[in-house]
Amino acid sequence: MTSTFPNVSISTERLVLRPLDEDDVPALAEMMNDEMVGAWTDVPQPFTEEGARGWITEWAPTERAAGRGLDLAVTEFLTQRLVGLVQLTKTNWHIRSTELSYIIASWARGEGYASEASLATAQWLFGDQKFERIEVRTAADNTASQQVAQKIGCISEGVLRNACIAHVRNEDGTWTDVRTDFIVWSLLPEDLDGVGEELADTGGFTSFSNWN
Repeated sequence: MTSTFPNVSISTERLVLRPLDEDDVPALAEMMNDEMVGAWTDVPQPFTEEGARGWITEWAPTERAAGRGLDLAVTEFLTQRLVGLVQLTKTNWHIRSTELSYIIASWARGEGYASEASLATAQWLFGDQKFERIEVRTAADNTASQQVAQKIGCISEGVLRNACIAHVRNEDGTWTDVRTDFIVWSLLPEDLDGVGEELADTGGFTSFSNWN
């Protein structure tokens, strides 16, 4: 039997991570129609509300049911606004490993939501789900995403040369693919020792932006 992630809600001091629902369609579409999302992810541009609805009602539930991953809406605790997305993919239940990625809406960047949401997800994976490894892949030039990985305690393991396709917007509004490297990071349960306290001691969570 294929293992699957539960439909879970994870709370932090400022955030609630929960399953996506159809009420998130407008906010998800707006969040994905962003220059940085277009540059560092393979999310189609422009991203329509129809695409967002398909993601929420079809793609995400299918991936969870098949045991391949989990999509969590990142929302502000006080306002309930959608501020981002945490995604688990390429899950291997035999070795208890998964790949984690994150997107934060352009208007919500600079608040440290990516690191706060990613750390909470990692703590849940290692604690409740008994996972043993989380992998993060960041494009070589995406320094903001690399800072997230470092903030939550990830260790850089190496470089996958020419393994990532980023995107550059042309003057006519179209996009051109550009090959670059992936930096591979890993997070193990013992890597989280003291990470939460360290982030709190430094005044919380600094500016992060993108998926990958």
